Amino acid sequence: MRVLGIDPGLQTTGFGVVDVDGAQLHYVASGTIKTRDAAQGDLPGRLKIIFDGVQEVVRRYQPTTASVEIVFVNVNPQSTLLLGQARGAALAGLVSCQLSVSEYTALQMKKAITGHGLARKEQIQEMVARLLKLPAVPSKDAADALGIAICHAHAGRSFDAIAKAGGTLTRRAHAHYKGGRSY
Repeated sequence: MRVLGIDPGLQTTGFGVVDVDGAQLHYVASGTIKTRDAAQGDLPGRLKIIFDGVQEVVRRYQPTTASVEIVFVNVNPQSTLLLGQARGAALAGLVSCQLSVSEYTALQMKKAITGHGLARKEQIQEMVARLLKLPAVPSKDAADALGIAICHAHAGRSFDAIAKAGGTLTRRAHAHYKGGRSY
């Protein structure tokens, strides 16, 4: 299984690709899609760069499945809306390439990578580098995307085992907002 992880962002969208062979994870690629070349107020132009960039990553690395970080609610509602639109462009790019997409919160990813949900960006970078035996730490956006891919690699095995056993599993299709927290 080859997993593509996406960490959406309006200025910088991170991507990470890992191969999963049983319990072994192998680094394939990682990087960022930057929209800084588009004019600051050109939201449609930035969304197109994300959409096209995600499609290019899919064509280049041929993942079999994808995973995307679920947007959390920021203090600034405008920032949340903009991030949600960037995430939508990334999702549209993935599904237009016929990929199945799973979604994980930052908390789920941090727990999968570091063992606790309050990990800092630097801790994610370090653990991703260790888990994938990288010679150096990846950028923050690429590390988050690789973390999302690793999270799905672990969860995907569990989902497959449940399906093979004849069980059913209902996953949430999106994040819910309750009591000031996204879960």
